[in-house]
Amino acid sequence: MTPNLTRRHLLGLGALQTAAALGFTRIGLASAAAAEPAATDYAPAVVVGSGYGAAVAALRLGQAGVRTVVVEMGRLWDTAGPDGKVFPSTTAPDQRSMWFRNRTEAPLASFLWLDVVNRAITPYPGVLDRVNYGDMSVYVGRGVGGGSLVNGGMAPTPRRSYFTEVLPTVDADEMYGTYYPRARQMLGVNEIDPAWFESTEWYRFARVSRKHAQNTGLKTVFVPNVYDFEYMKREAAGTAQKSALAGEVIYGNNQGKKSVDKTYLAAALGTGNVTIETLQRVVAVRREPDGTYVLTLRRIDLTGAVVETRELACRQLFLGAGSLGTTEILLRARETGALPGLSPAVGTNWGHNGNVMTARANHLWDTVGANQSTMPAMGIDDWDNAANPVFAEIAPLPMGIEHWVSMYLAITKNPERGTFSYDAATDSARLNWHLSQNQPSVAAAKKLFDRVNCANFTMYRYDLFGDNKAFADNFTYHPLGGCVLGQATDNWGRAKGYPGLYVMDGSLVPGSLGVNPFVTITALAERNMARILAEDPR
Repeated sequence: MTPNLTRRHLLGLGALQTAAALGFTRIGLASAAAAEPAATDYAPAVVVGSGYGAAVAALRLGQAGVRTVVVEMGRLWDTAGPDGKVFPSTTAPDQRSMWFRNRTEAPLASFLWLDVVNRAITPYPGVLDRVNYGDMSVYVGRGVGGGSLVNGGMAPTPRRSYFTEVLPTVDADEMYGTYYPRARQMLGVNEIDPAWFESTEWYRFARVSRKHAQNTGLKTVFVPNVYDFEYMKREAAGTAQKSALAGEVIYGNNQGKKSVDKTYLAAALGTGNVTIETLQRVVAVRREPDGTYVLTLRRIDLTGAVVETRELACRQLFLGAGSLGTTEILLRARETGALPGLSPAVGTNWGHNGNVMTARANHLWDTVGANQSTMPAMGIDDWDNAANPVFAEIAPLPMGIEHWVSMYLAITKNPERGTFSYDAATDSARLNWHLSQNQPSVAAAKKLFDRVNCANFTMYRYDLFGDNKAFADNFTYHPLGGCVLGQATDNWGRAKGYPGLYVMDGSLVPGSLGVNPFVTITALAERNMARILAEDPR
């Protein structure tokens, strides 16, 4: 299903396009009249971040008639570069690819032990960031739309039994009956045409992995996506500009993908009550005696230089900066004494959703195809294996050549959790996580793929992740936790001890979901916003 393109939604899309064309950093319906909205020092509501949970908050506030400012530390991605495209491809990254780096930092370190994957680039506020914490790195999106700009679009819902285990205080009937369907519709979740999947060259890689899983006695499932599969069919037929079929994914997709800037945020702007301010980082938050929250913002230019520091006040503050961003903002506020009454649970119960990546070398007759869609559409589902639950998405490796590699992003049930501490010297949050905490994930993935290799007489690839490793165990695409629901907040995302302060993102989920988390983050935000707008004063 796709979200209804109402007149307000179309107005919001127009505002985004006009703001991008004119280089505006403040986006609202006034942008559509070619006038950049003035900076404000007060709004009834402020939303920090513009990813999944933040976008839900912005839309529902706007629909409720609440004047709302969204602050985003990245830029608006809607202006073509010198190549005529907004985003670069995975195989030809440039300065647009990464957040202020001299060199790209893709998940793959090499191919055939050759340094041919990463490239030198000019520092720029690019769309993907790899936040490094020593033994763990976290990939996050930077820009209007947050992580929705840079993920693979896989949109499953978790096992209901596991959802109730992870979030036992949340009414599963409401989530699965009301809020998951609402989120799926707004996000534009759709399914691949099975007949086309079976016939197209672009998913040969997935069919080969399916055959190997079946040889092992493992179940595979189709996985829904927010990439428009009907558009992808047109790409394959040569009647639409290629995006998923042109190697675009981790540095953004130019076509076909329903990132939240095109869904929730466009609809939010269309209400006329929401303004988005870009290249603005929240560096402090405090509460005044009258209950007003005051944010200190630093605005940067495209070189990263700070060009403005200002304050923005509000009555209601919604944090949707993601597991890392929201946790850091609240941890800093608690430890510096700005919000000293925040819960001791802020900064705890963080996890990487059990992520671990691996790859296998196939036989010469098991070709995976030189042409591969970048959007995963199938996974190996062994989550019901009580002794070793694993869900492994069958990931593409689109290099434009036949390489006989089957690659996977495994999601495992890792019980290890990390904590964040505040480092006053750097004024930042540091993740306390040791490489040994990844071993349960590596062990679970190895048990699964040892079976696959044994059944198919294949072996692991050791040339892709550096240090001759078969398993990439030092990064995650799915950061979760840090401000967990019912611990750091009440059961609806209200920060304990601070009326009018809310958490609306993946930091609410304690470390693990068993599947890609963004549909759950969206649905949980829908649930929380419905209660907050019904009960809380504005």
